Amino acid sequence: MLIAWRYRERNTIIQRLDPRARIIFMLAMLFSIIQFWDLRIMLLFLSVAALQYWLAKLTWRETRRVWILISFIILFMTTLTFLTGRGGVAFAYHQEHLIRRLGPLSLPVVGWQLSLDITAEKTIFAFSQLVRMYAITTMAIVIPYTINPSLYGITFRKLGLPDKFAYAMDLAFRFVPTLGRDFSITLDAQRARGYEVEKPAGGLIAQIRRLAPILVPVTINAIVSAEDIIDAMDLRAFGIGPRTWVRQLIYRFDDKLLIAASVLVFVGATVLAFMGVGRLWVPEVLLRLATG
Repeated sequence: MLIAWRYRERNTIIQRLDPRARIIFMLAMLFSIIQFWDLRIMLLFLSVAALQYWLAKLTWRETRRVWILISFIILFMTTLTFLTGRGGVAFAYHQEHLIRRLGPLSLPVVGWQLSLDITAEKTIFAFSQLVRMYAITTMAIVIPYTINPSLYGITFRKLGLPDKFAYAMDLAFRFVPTLGRDFSITLDAQRARGYEVEKPAGGLIAQIRRLAPILVPVTINAIVSAEDIIDAMDLRAFGIGPRTWVRQLIYRFDDKLLIAASVLVFVGATVLAFMGVGRLWVPEVLLRLATG
């Protein structure tokens, strides 16, 4: 059985908006954010995303697991970019001002010499990347928790997608929580049989190996469930003709106002990006620190 995200009716200003207007707003903000690397602009977008999150009245208890996972991915990617220096050179900046060099550190077995150059550009690029990804994440994470799951299909259909794509997006929104549910059930079943998944002995590699008896049945169950859904849709002649939807959506004044504001923000961001505004900004304090 497919399940959805933990939706709860809150009667907030966010939930009273049409889901289509909110999707358009999110996409407009997303495509506006990716056009800039200026930390000051990133902080502005992050403030807008945080305001939407606050207006949605989501709690830490509801979104804790998602935030932990996303934060781990964001921090890992940002740290990797900072340590390797890749991503910013020849993309966001071309010249670097060295602040400090750490190392070299000699590896005893292979004899490699490792060193880390901390530059003003690399440092500010890492912070900009961090704020950028958190702004995008905060903007998008509100969607699955505050849109009624029964409106997924009709929302994407009324946005202009064909019936097949609209239903595919509906299933995609339900895939992650359904997969998480199946993983939890399989994990509890293995624990009931005495399988020690969290056994500390053996290190990280051994713990990854112990996940195999869990990942294999979860993956197979996901494939079988997908086949069942396909068969059920074929038996109901899905895709033969236009689909009808029980729920209907109607734009109100607030929705139109939000869509207009979203379009203006995107157009303004695109114009500023073509004018060269929003490139990587390095504070003077870092430049002075680099030049001594």
